[in-house]
Formats: sequence, structure tokens, C-alpha cells
Amino acid sequence: MKKSFFVPLLILSAAFYSCRPSRPEVSPPPAGFVETGIASWYGQEFHGRPTSSREIYDQNDLTAAHPTLPFGTMVLVTNLENGRQVTVRINDRGPFVKGRIIDLSYAAARMLGMVGPGTARVRLEVTGYAPPAVEPRSGAYVLQVGSFAVEENARNLFQKLQKEFPGVYLSSFQTNGRIFHRVRLRVTTEIEARELAEKLSAAGYPVLLLRE
Repeated sequence: MKKSFFVPLLILSAAFYSCRPSRPEVSPPPAGFVETGIASWYGQEFHGRPTSSREIYDQNDLTAAHPTLPFGTMVLVTNLENGRQVTVRINDRGPFVKGRIIDLSYAAARMLGMVGPGTARVRLEVTGYAPPAVEPRSGAYVLQVGSFAVEENARNLFQKLQKEFPGVYLSSFQTNGRIFHRVRLRVTTEIEARELAEKLSAAGYPVLLLRE
């Protein structure tokens, strides 16, 4: 997700990137599925954490988060700005921001030449389907509304959300010598997480849904 989610997502990425039924999806994706829109990506901050499919996110794998395609769907992603292509496997939910259609892993974003820009206009084409092997488990859900290198920016968002969302909290994360200050909320059910994510997204907040 990068991924600083104060960059208009990305959240809900990615990692997630998340907000659909907790049972593994078994039906194949729709035949001839094609979609065009904006892609974003998520990386180091979510490396090693569980995705919505319960796989562990590996930023070096060619995977992605999509709002609706079944886990295991193979998607050919074409960067319409430079013509580069990569095939990814959907194993997460996200992004949950208007106009974003897919959240790519760091490796996929690098192959498409979009790590620096952060986003790119892409075309998605379903090429196959490999049913997921990982069973989801119950647990808490975390909604991340922002991740900042500057602590004051995180605190400003925290205070802005606190009145309407009393459960909001701050969490710090260190990687490669840098500290990121994250603004988060925790809920216990997927229904509650989905409703809250949609409410935050509709209010204009970039949201990333994670499952603990």
C-alpha cells in the first residue's frame, strides 16, 4: 500500500487491502471480465500480515486486492500509460476508495513501472482461476484510515475522527529506520467492518481493511 494511506487510496489494501464474506469464495470469476480504472499498490508496511483470504501477504509475490473478484482469480494487468503487463492472483480485498479498482503488491507494481508514481491507469482482464487453499479464521478487523511519517498529521486526523468514531486509536510502526504513525479502528465482526469501511469511504477517507 508505499503504502501511506493518506495518499488517496488505500483501503480499504490493502493490504486490505478485507470487506467481503469470510467464507472462501469458490465460484469462478465471470467469463470475459474486463475493467479499466486506477490501480494503487501496497508494500513493506503490510508484508507478513494476513490478507482477507488468510494468506500471508508477501510484497514480493505477484498478487493483488480487488473488491469483488473471487480469491484465486488470475488477472492480466496492463499499465495503459506505458504498455507494461503483469499477471497477478487475487488474494485480498481492496481498495475501498472511489475510482481505485485494484491494489497491487509491490512486486507487481514494480513490474508495471508504477512504484514511483504510486498509481496508474490500468486495464484488468481475467485470464484464469486457481481456487484458494487457505481457510479464513475468525478474528478482529482493523480499519486503517491513515499512515503518516509526520506524527502531527496522524494526531490531527485522530482528533478529527475521535468524536464520531470513539474507538479510533494511534499505532506506530517502524521499518527500515523510519517510523510511521497510523490512525486505526478495530471491530470484531466482518459485517461491522464492512459497514464502517463503507461509511468512512463515503465520507472521503482512504481506508484499508486488515484482519488480525
